[in-house]
Amino acid sequence: MFRFSRLFALLLAFFLAWMTLPSAFAAGRQMVSSAVTTLNMRTGPGQRHEAHWTVGKGYPFRVIGRKGDWLRVSDFENDKAWVYGPMTSKTRHHVVKAKVAILRRSASTRSPVVKRARYGDVLRTLERRGDWVKVRHEGGATGWVARRLVWGW
Repeated sequence: MFRFSRLFALLLAFFLAWMTLPSAFAAGRQMVSSAVTTLNMRTGPGQRHEAHWTVGKGYPFRVIGRKGDWLRVSDFENDKAWVYGPMTSKTRHHVVKAKVAILRRSASTRSPVVKRARYGDVLRTLERRGDWVKVRHEGGATGWVARRLVWGW
């Protein structure tokens, strides 16, 4: 009897751990962007923690952890910090990770150039098509950019 209950408890624990794995992996894939003009990037979850730097509206992040209303995030340079969750949104954005990213009229390298975006520029994601992303630059220009030149969702 003892062996059966121990086996049952072990199987139950394994099943419960297995059921929580998808949510742990989903949290690692969740993306958010700054919903405010200036978002403080803090060393810990709370206002008492120091703000090391700030980012502007639309800046995208990958969520890597949570504590209450606070999100532990990582950016395209793999910098990590804590942000206050209610100051983020699900609005899709990309950030330029190449020295220069060319925005084109259509999703083709033969298409005319609309604008040149620089490293760190924030781009509002409008549409995705294969290896291309249609974006709006913070300056207002809209065009297609090769996905390998940007980071976000």
